[in-house]
Amino acid sequence: MTTLHMYLNFPGNTEEAFKFYQSIFGGEFSSMFRMKDVPIPGLELAEADWDKIMHIGLRIGGDTRLMATDTLESLGHKLEVGNNVYLFLSAESREEADRLFAALSEGGTVETLMADQAWGDYYGALRDKFGVQWMVNYEASGEG
Repeated sequence: MTTLHMYLNFPGNTEEAFKFYQSIFGGEFSSMFRMKDVPIPGLELAEADWDKIMHIGLRIGGDTRLMATDTLESLGHKLEVGNNVYLFLSAESREEADRLFAALSEGGTVETLMADQAWGDYYGALRDKFGVQWMVNYEASGEG
């Protein structure tokens, strides 16, 4: 069955925010990658952004995860109210990920096509026809 998680974007202070959330919810980070940890061909970043967070996950009870990234202007991204929250779907298979992505993107806007990513997942992002932002992901190991 598909699992739904929350995914947040921050303007460069993800690590600070997640240390705060960890102090409230407890637990350990299920994952944490800095921009410098995931080599992406052609990625050009400002020197100060290499230590920013590419992805972080914090388990909040059971199977629920709060996840986030730093939205960096040096990558051409601009954080605005409305693009700071995504619903993150963890699919059980590539086929399920494709089905969910196709259905949700109908009449909407694709941000990132479903594809194998440098960090090892099969991933895509979109805004549906109602303006809701979604990330669809398949990860063979089951961790995010």
